[in-house]
Amino acid sequence: MVVGGWGLEARVERLATHTHPEALLAWSDSATVTISNGTRDWILPPGHAMWIPAETPHAIDVVRSGRGSALAFDPRDCPVAWREPTALVITPLIRELVRHLARLDGPAAPERQRAEAVLFDLLEPAPATTIRVPMPTDDRLRAIVEGLLADPADGRDLARWAYDVGAGVRTVSRLFAAETGMTFGRWRTHARIRAAVTLLADGLPVGAVARRVGFKKPAAFAEAFRRVTGRPPSDFHPR
Repeated sequence: MVVGGWGLEARVERLATHTHPEALLAWSDSATVTISNGTRDWILPPGHAMWIPAETPHAIDVVRSGRGSALAFDPRDCPVAWREPTALVITPLIRELVRHLARLDGPAAPERQRAEAVLFDLLEPAPATTIRVPMPTDDRLRAIVEGLLADPADGRDLARWAYDVGAGVRTVSRLFAAETGMTFGRWRTHARIRAAVTLLADGLPVGAVARRVGFKKPAAFAEAFRRVTGRPPSDFHPR
């Protein structure tokens, strides 16, 4: 049963980690947000949705303000059994059902029950856009990753970063693999692509975004972006 629904104009920059007793269907009309459960980040661009199970800790970062909606469902009456945040296929019919449910008053209204039953029948998981940028705990690595997050275009190689933080390059390389599960190069690429999502959501051209995050050639940026997200940069431009 739907126990709440609301429309929203995303204006806050971040909602810290929290939980809801209800399951949520979060849908973005024109906003771009990231949803994180502490170990993974999911990107929710315009026209996409995500199912967040009840009592699932999650944080929300608003990359680009816009319209969206969230519907809350009582887990006792909800047939959806996904245990982790799950991206959803959003068809025109599902989009109109979400809008319809967000407008209805009263969780027990017969028309709400009919609409939600149709919605549950139509929900299907979709490939999620995730960008893993795990944060290390070693102080030297933290100095490196914080520098790269502040300036994704910083072109220093691993040897120079190691020198700047007072560590050997082999030590830094080993620690990166141990603490993030990634090589330095892969981690930096993921950090650059995540930064690019924000710039693309602001409407910057792909070539300009590529330069801003450290890629010399737009084609190389587009290839890296698709490799990390599974989608082209143009998908993240505002509609």
